[in-house]
Amino acid sequence: MKTKPLLLLAIVFMLGFISAQYVKTWDLTQNGRNSLSDVTVDLLEKAKGPISITSYASRNDPKFGNIQQRVKDFLAPYRRAKSDISLDFVDPVEEPKLAEKAGVTMDGEMIVKYGGKTGRLSSLNEQAFDNLMIRLSRKEGRLVLALSGHGERKLDGIANFDLGDFGRKLKQNGFSTGSVNLALVQDLPENMSVLLLTSPQIDLLPGEAKKIEAYVDRGGNLLWLVDQQNEGGEPLHGLQPLADKLGLLLTPGTVIDPSSVKLNAPENWALGTLYGSHPVTRNFDLVTVFPFARQIGVREGSGWHVTPLVEAAQNGRLTVGNEKGPFTLAVGMERNIDGREQRIAVVGSGEFLANTYVGNGGNMDFGVNLVNWLSRDEKLISVQPKATLDSSMLLSKTKASFMAIGLLFGIPLLFVSIAAFLGWKRR
Repeated sequence: MKTKPLLLLAIVFMLGFISAQYVKTWDLTQNGRNSLSDVTVDLLEKAKGPISITSYASRNDPKFGNIQQRVKDFLAPYRRAKSDISLDFVDPVEEPKLAEKAGVTMDGEMIVKYGGKTGRLSSLNEQAFDNLMIRLSRKEGRLVLALSGHGERKLDGIANFDLGDFGRKLKQNGFSTGSVNLALVQDLPENMSVLLLTSPQIDLLPGEAKKIEAYVDRGGNLLWLVDQQNEGGEPLHGLQPLADKLGLLLTPGTVIDPSSVKLNAPENWALGTLYGSHPVTRNFDLVTVFPFARQIGVREGSGWHVTPLVEAAQNGRLTVGNEKGPFTLAVGMERNIDGREQRIAVVGSGEFLANTYVGNGGNMDFGVNLVNWLSRDEKLISVQPKATLDSSMLLSKTKASFMAIGLLFGIPLLFVSIAAFLGWKRR
């Protein structure tokens, strides 16, 4: 008879051991928004080596309560996905000197160390955490330079025409950015990862254009935002030889997209909804907006492997000619040269990354993905926060009135009736 209690204890012990070794969780929220995305899990799996996190969070904040517990809860799925994430706490209220020494400015701020680099995280947000990990994971020397000296869009500019917001986003993702004036330098820098071309407003000197062509000839990576020409067919201000070298077919006319009108947008805003199979567009399901876009094509036999990245205006047209949609607005081009892969992306709208329009839809994310791919860091893509599905319930006034009456009178009456019945039954 003594064996039964011992067997019961053994079973309880084994269940406790198994539960400690194997943890299984379920996310029952709509759209699984409290679980890590597959991209996040893949990013953590690729992070070789430990991640050290120090959170400067209080235990008894008068307004938010135990912030340390909130940090623990936020990091729990990350620590389950990667076992060597360490977490330490410093209470800035109890140890203000340590917080001041670390330069902490807000309760709950985290100092994250990985791969010999240090970063700060001030919000409990998956996208913010993953973007920080992207910056810490990125290799040194990822330099993006924009051509300047001819009225081009500036990566640090604040004008509506410029790309300043996009340039700041690139810096947040660990890129170094700048500009290069080919009239002042002998050649394009060897350590440059991507050359950004936007539409010049005046002609390049023949020698400047030759430097860009030489850069492409030796395998340089290029992002070219080709704005629409004037209806009269204005040339590319000295870049037509480069277009010919790449085999580009730049159709005149602006893309007109009737579907944008249904969304109260101008008809010359082409909406990108169809994406090709490519690392830039993998798991990308956001709508992109391309104002004043032009069609981009590549001549057959150009020597490049070409992938259409974005198609738009299925029922659209061009302002010049009779061609009907859909139209390809961006292409990715690849070839092997000198034993390594060369990558070029051409987009038929510079406006889509301009300060005025970059906040529309997924424009910013698409632009960052392009640069990640061109710099051979396509695995370090921007993680999208999971959308919360619309769970609101719209009721008519009559239905709302019935529900209010039920909550105020029906349910209390039900409980009173049950109590009266039980009392009568006992008597």
